[in-house]
Amino acid sequence: MNQTSVNLGLVAWVLAVANLVRRGKGTEKSFAVLLFVSVATCAGALCFQIYYANHLVTLQDWAALMDTSGAVSLTTTVLLVVTVVLNVASLAVCFKM
Repeated sequence: MNQTSVNLGLVAWVLAVANLVRRGKGTEKSFAVLLFVSVATCAGALCFQIYYANHLVTLQDWAALMDTSGAVSLTTTVLLVVTVVLNVASLAVCFKM
């Protein structure tokens, strides 16, 4: 589950960067699709982290949960902040704010 979460997070960043790189090429519809998919993959990555924590609780693997909770909290925060910043930047570029 963790690898899936990492992969989804990277896809979210790549899509947001792709929107930035395009800079007005294509239609606003394709821009909106990439923006939506970027946000959706970020949400999926965060959801997988919640499922993984629930999996550890179900197994009663408290040691694993305690060992990873700090790193998971930090990485999910970084994932969310970077995804939001990249998507806001691509919105600003698309609509010339």
